[in-house]
Amino acid sequence: MDVSTTDHRPTGSLRLLIERRELLVVAGLPGAGKSTLLRNTRASAPVEILDTDQMRAWLAARFPPGTPYGRYRPLVHVLHELRVLRALLRAPGPVVVHDPATGAAARAVLAALGALTGRPRRLLWIDCSAEEALHGQRSRGRVLLGWSFSRHARRAPRVRERLLAGRSPRGWRTASVTCRAQTRGGLYLQVASAASS
Repeated sequence: MDVSTTDHRPTGSLRLLIERRELLVVAGLPGAGKSTLLRNTRASAPVEILDTDQMRAWLAARFPPGTPYGRYRPLVHVLHELRVLRALLRAPGPVVVHDPATGAAARAVLAALGALTGRPRRLLWIDCSAEEALHGQRSRGRVLLGWSFSRHARRAPRVRERLLAGRSPRGWRTASVTCRAQTRGGLYLQVASAASS
């Protein structure tokens, strides 16, 4: 999805200055509000946004009505990762990716892909409690399997502590933490111009 562009930051939005070919990963617990934030993202220049919800909706339209999400969930994630790789190789501008990134392996793979494609890497962590994330899942009408969410919930505090201590994960140039309240106004990406980068 190409984000709509605007010259002005929407009132109350979270603002980030990003480089022209940056890889920005919006991370956090499932239900933290990543998809909501990405749906409300604007930018000063074309930006490619890759959210698992896009692939889920695309596949849902191709399966018989009423097909449980669990039956094609693995396919959603495989196709999402392929889209991410394609965008990193081909997109001329910044790429913004939805991924929980609670696990070190997931962060390492994304960082490696960003490095191999010559992109600066930034992690934006949406911080929330497990209870808030579960409420977010119920609100969207899609709740993760218990064991899957528990795994994310066990990993998240370590990620949070590291980021709040100012330590970016290995392979990431920068990392920052925000909260659900700060993302309610959406995200505005100020893309650096060629002259300033």
